[in-house]
Amino acid sequence: MKHLLNLLAAVALLVWGTHLVRTEILRVFGANLRNVLSHSVANRATAAISGLGVTALVQSSTATALIISSFVGQGLVGLPMALAVMLGADVGTSLMAVVFSFDLSWLSPLFIFVGVILFLARQTTTVGHIGRILVGLGLMLLALRMVSDSTEIMTTSPAIKALLGSATSELMLEITLGAFLAVISYSSLAIVLLTATMAATGIIPLEPALGIVLGANLGSGLLAVLTTMRSSIEVRHVPVGNFVFKAMGVVVIAPLVGLWLRYVRPYVQDTATLVVLFHLSFNIMVAAVFLGLTDIVARWVQQWMPKPEKSVVGGRPHHLDPSALATPSLAISCAAREALHQADVVETMMVGMLTVIKNNDLQLAEDLRKLDDAVDELYSAIKYYLTKISREALADEEARRWTDIISFTINMEQIGDIIERILIDVEDKKIRKSRNFSEAGMSEICELHARLIDNLRLGMSVFLNGSVRDAQKLLEEKARFRDLERAYASTHLTRLSGNTLQSIETSSLHLDLISDLKRINSHICSIAYPILDSAGALAPNRLRQATLSD
Repeated sequence: MKHLLNLLAAVALLVWGTHLVRTEILRVFGANLRNVLSHSVANRATAAISGLGVTALVQSSTATALIISSFVGQGLVGLPMALAVMLGADVGTSLMAVVFSFDLSWLSPLFIFVGVILFLARQTTTVGHIGRILVGLGLMLLALRMVSDSTEIMTTSPAIKALLGSATSELMLEITLGAFLAVISYSSLAIVLLTATMAATGIIPLEPALGIVLGANLGSGLLAVLTTMRSSIEVRHVPVGNFVFKAMGVVVIAPLVGLWLRYVRPYVQDTATLVVLFHLSFNIMVAAVFLGLTDIVARWVQQWMPKPEKSVVGGRPHHLDPSALATPSLAISCAAREALHQADVVETMMVGMLTVIKNNDLQLAEDLRKLDDAVDELYSAIKYYLTKISREALADEEARRWTDIISFTINMEQIGDIIERILIDVEDKKIRKSRNFSEAGMSEICELHARLIDNLRLGMSVFLNGSVRDAQKLLEEKARFRDLERAYASTHLTRLSGNTLQSIETSSLHLDLISDLKRINSHICSIAYPILDSAGALAPNRLRQATLSD
C-alpha cells in the first residue's frame, strides 16, 4: 500500500509540475508567444514550425490550441493555417517527451534549489516567475524518478507479477484508457512520460504502453474540444479539426503498432526511449501526411459546424471567450475587445443624442435609452469575466491592463447613465413642451458635442494603444472643454439678459446639458490617467491643480 501511495503521489507531482511550468511560461512569455503565432502563418510550413516552437516551450498543445483558436475567432488567422499550427504543436509536445525521457534526475535538485531562491528573492517579478518555472521542471524530473523507483519495487511483488502475467493486450481498451487519463490530468505530456517510465520498469508491457500513448494523443485533441465547448463556433473549429487529424492518425497507426515494434525495437534497446519515440513518430507522421490536407479538413469542419447567426448586443458580437480563461493573457485581450465593444455602443448613444436634441425624435430617444441597458449588461459581463481570471497568473503588465479595463468599463457605464438622463430631460423639458434652443445655443451644443465625439474616439485609441502622447493630448482636451463650458454658460446668461424668449424657456435645460457634457468629457479623460501614471508622466501636484481649477 505504501508503494502504491508513493506512485500516486509521484503521478500527482508530475501533473502538478507540468501545470506549473505551463502556467508560468504563459504568464511571462504569453504575449510574445501570441505575437509569434500571429506573425508566422504566411504558409503551412512556417505555421507548423511556429506551433512546434511555441508548444515545445509551453509544453502543452492544448494551450497552443486555445491561443490559435482565439485568433480564428477574431478573424486574424484562417482555419487551414490554424490547423497547420496545431500539427506542428503536436510534434512540439512529443519532442519535449523525448527530452524528458532521458535520465535528467540529477538536474532536479539544482532546478528546485535555484528556482526557490529566485522566487523568494523576487516573487512578483519576471525573475520570480522564472524561478517557479525552474521549480516546476525540477518537480517533473523528481516525479519521474519517484515513478521509476516506486514501480521497480512494485514489480517485485508476487501479486503484481501474477497480474502482469495474466494481462493481455486489448488495443481499444488501452487507447480509451490513455485518452481518459490525458483528459483528467489536462496533460498528454505527463501521461506519455508516466507510461514510458512505467514501461521501462516493467509494470506495463510494451505493446499496451504504445496503445496508451495513442490514446493520450487522442485525449489531447479531445481535451481541447471539451475546453472550447462553450466558445463561439469559429473558436471551436480549430480543436475539432485537430481532433479529426488525431483520430485519423490513430485509425491508420493502431493496426501497425506490431509492425513498428518489429522494425524499430532492434535499434532501440531502452524501453522508455522506445515509447517516447513512438509518440514522436506518430505525430511526425500525422503532420507529414495531413499538412497538405488542412484546406480539406477545414471545409469538413465548417460544413459540420456552420456559423450560426451571431448573437449581438448593440450591433456587435460578444468577445468574452470562456475557454480563454485558461490562458490569462488571452483572456485579458478578450476583455479588452469587449470593453471596446461597450465603448462603441456608448458612441452610438452619444451620436444619436444630438439627433434627438435637434430633431425632437422621441422614438430615437427611446431606442437610445434601451442601449444604456446594453451598456450596463456589458459592464456586468466584463466585470464578472475579469473576476474569473486568476490575478496570481497575471504578469505585472497584464495586472495593470486588468485594472485599466475595469476603470475603462466603469467610465463607459457612467457615461451611458449620463446620456440616459440627458435624453429623459430633453424629452420632458424640450420635446413634450415643444420648445427649442436658440440658434446660438444650438450652435454651442453642437460644438461641445463634436469635441466630445472626438475625445471619446481619442480615449478609445488611448485605451487600445496605451500611447502616452495621446493620453497627454486627452488631458489637454479636458482643460479646453472646461474653458468652453464656462464660456458658453457666460454667453447663455448674456442672451438671458437680452430677454431672448427661446433662451429663457430652455435656460435650465441648456445649463444642465452643457454641464452634463462636461461630466461626460471628464469620464472620457479619466482614461488617460492610468496610462500616464504607469509611464510616470503625471505631475505630482495634478490633483491639487485639478481641485483648484474645478
